[in-house]
Amino acid sequence: MRSKEGLAFVLVLATGIGLAAVVPAQAGWFGAADAPTPSVDDRAIAQIQQDLDEQRYVDAGILLDRALISGKGDPRLMLLVGELNLAKGRYDVALESFKRVDTQQELRERALEGEGVAMSLLGRLDEALPVLESAAAANSASWHTWNALGVIYDRRNEWTKANLAYEHAISASGSSPIVLNNRGFSRLSQNKLDDAAADFVLALQKKPDFASARNNLRLTIAMKGDYARATEGISTTDRAAVLNNAGFAAMARGDYTAAEDLLGQAIQAKGEYYSVAATNLEMVHGLESGRLNGATSNVGAH
Repeated sequence: MRSKEGLAFVLVLATGIGLAAVVPAQAGWFGAADAPTPSVDDRAIAQIQQDLDEQRYVDAGILLDRALISGKGDPRLMLLVGELNLAKGRYDVALESFKRVDTQQELRERALEGEGVAMSLLGRLDEALPVLESAAAANSASWHTWNALGVIYDRRNEWTKANLAYEHAISASGSSPIVLNNRGFSRLSQNKLDDAAADFVLALQKKPDFASARNNLRLTIAMKGDYARATEGISTTDRAAVLNNAGFAAMARGDYTAAEDLLGQAIQAKGEYYSVAATNLEMVHGLESGRLNGATSNVGAH
């Protein structure tokens, strides 16, 4: 299923501190201008880490700017620079920051995890895999590492390894909704629909506004053939994408009439050219044509 172009993937690869939108660039490394220059101490490091953990990225960036002025040689700051860039989607910059952390074992373990996650998010999966496996060996309690490994194993169709990785991640994270969503998608990809649905429901119980898990649950329901339930109650914003995914599910099931109808609705709901749904619709027509031609040939053979 993952190889099909038309499916709107809603997998979540968690970074060390979560993902957030990029904020507008300002003066300084992360937004501070004319900042005072306090010395870098444990309290400053702890405050920056707390801001990162609580996704207050602007505050974390300002404090990092101030700390870097007086303590650029402190490897803890370089690690935090990498984590902030990772959260902001600056994966290449984050990767370079993590690579510069080569000091205390605990910091190096966190940097190794950051390197692997950044490589994964950059699409460099073959490079990321051994780095993440080393990170997991160094710190088996890091759920972010195991989650990232699960995603990579999924993309390699190594289902047993993926399942073990997600089990580690779920245990270490206290059943993070992000990991539950990813394991659910892994099970969906293996056509284990009931198990997949159970994971998405658990993720939504923990995080009711988790759009990815909700969309994945709708996709799972559509893969079971219940298209009406899969598309009921959708918002105007999500309507086109949900209808497209339901149409894709119908196509995967060989239900071409339903697929054509759902994809047509998706294109209409988009209100503009919807290339993904249009491509899926072309695939449906091609598959339907091949099926009819095959049926005609069989009749002629008799």
